[in-house]
Amino acid sequence: MDYVSIIIPFVGGLGMFIYGMQIMAQGLENAAGDRMKSLLGVLTKNKFFGVLLGAFITAVIQSSSATTVMVVGFVNAGIMNLQQAMGVIMGANVGTTITGWLVSSVEWAEFLSPSTLAPLAIMLGVIIMLTGKRRSSKDVSSIVIGFGLLFVGISTMSASVAPLKDSEAFCSIFVKLGHNPILGIIAGAVVTAVIQSSSASVGILQSLAAAGLVPFGAAIYIIMGQNIGTCVTAILSSMGAKKNAKTAALMHLLFNIIGTVLFSIVAIIYLKTVNPAWATGTITQTQISMVHTIFNIATTVMLFPLSDYIIKLAKKIGKVEDGEKDDSMVLLDERMMETPSLALQSLFSEVIRMGHIVEKSLQVAKDVLFSLNEDEIQLLREDEETVDKLSAGITSYAIKLTSLQISQREHQDVAHILQVVSDMERISDYCENISEFAEALAEKKVMFSEVGREHLTEMIEVCTDSYLNALKAFEENDKDSALKTIEKETEADGMEISLRAKHIERLTNNQCNTEAGIVFLDTLVCMERISDHARNIAEEVLEAHN
Repeated sequence: MDYVSIIIPFVGGLGMFIYGMQIMAQGLENAAGDRMKSLLGVLTKNKFFGVLLGAFITAVIQSSSATTVMVVGFVNAGIMNLQQAMGVIMGANVGTTITGWLVSSVEWAEFLSPSTLAPLAIMLGVIIMLTGKRRSSKDVSSIVIGFGLLFVGISTMSASVAPLKDSEAFCSIFVKLGHNPILGIIAGAVVTAVIQSSSASVGILQSLAAAGLVPFGAAIYIIMGQNIGTCVTAILSSMGAKKNAKTAALMHLLFNIIGTVLFSIVAIIYLKTVNPAWATGTITQTQISMVHTIFNIATTVMLFPLSDYIIKLAKKIGKVEDGEKDDSMVLLDERMMETPSLALQSLFSEVIRMGHIVEKSLQVAKDVLFSLNEDEIQLLREDEETVDKLSAGITSYAIKLTSLQISQREHQDVAHILQVVSDMERISDYCENISEFAEALAEKKVMFSEVGREHLTEMIEVCTDSYLNALKAFEENDKDSALKTIEKETEADGMEISLRAKHIERLTNNQCNTEAGIVFLDTLVCMERISDHARNIAEEVLEAHN
């Protein structure tokens, strides 16, 4: 038998299958990007919604490995806890079954035959790509072309292995796999680990099944092994990550191993004692899809109530202990760039976190000029260093994100974020300046006059409110809060002029200390500029609304 003429078309078909799956997934991801971002908020509710979200995302990007890699990234970035991650991981196992049903549809939906549908789909996709001018048209063309290439790939693989049906040696391999569950599981795990895609691994199995080569018993064990092999990608991606992220990858592995062990026991009992004849009969593509789906859904349903114990076991194996959180660590992970829309959401979340650190600085700055407390002075300096590190990390991540294939709207969102980060960082700088003013007052042992204190408090309150409204506007995309920020900034401008004139008059009349008076004027400038930057943030929000 000429194995070269079998292997070359098979490898080419596999490449076309994987490529078609990837560009279809990319088109689906781009088309559903905004929806995926909004659904991310569901994770804060409960684990069940996490399962649904995991299934949805995996169905869109056609890869449970990719979803789990994103989960590892989210956990490493600190925007998802292990309980939320567990829900998404379980859902990912369910969502990955979609590809198998697409492939097997050629059996239960005759009009989807690759020989007729695939060429039409590719041609239609090319027409849409050439004639469509909008980004959405490009996404649709990717989906349609990818769909067609996926079917051409599976058809090529099935046709190339058809001669192996007459090979006793090849058929005997599958018979042995059917009789030896451990070998079947290992075979499925190894193939999936090598190509790092359970969807592609299932596609290979279905192409062999289409040629009548795969016994039912062997297929069951291979499918279970494929679920273990798909964990390799997430485990590799967790290397170099924090312990919690490694624990998330370990949770995925434990979940699939436990499910495989339990269902292997059931399969062995049934196929060895109850219905041995079933194990030797050949399996169809549709039956592979059914077994894959039943296995993953049943495992999820069965282990869902026990998920907290799986998390505890993973934490124990990974030696995870709760420790102090370092606010200066940039909680962004490049693994999430596999899905740019979700990477953008994590970028937004990190800017919000930075914004609240700046808010804390402003609240401390309100008191430090009057308390002259050394601890508060030091705290403002530490917060400014934290914000500087976050600003640099967020900016670097945002620039990398713009180099990916993202929509024009997402490019604009990144541009808005970069401007907001710059304004927040400048506000933090002014808070540090205020700490220096407080330190100077403490060293010289001088204080503001009672009138000066009242006026300065009034100015600080207005400018702080301006920033708080700006932060709310950015965090909630709230137009009303943005408009309130602008009102407060206008009020601060007028107050700065008025209070400066009144203060100079007091200085002229020797009603306050000169050194304290200089700090007073410098503080007015700092607070007015803080309100200016708050207005800049608000205007970015308003521009995004247009």
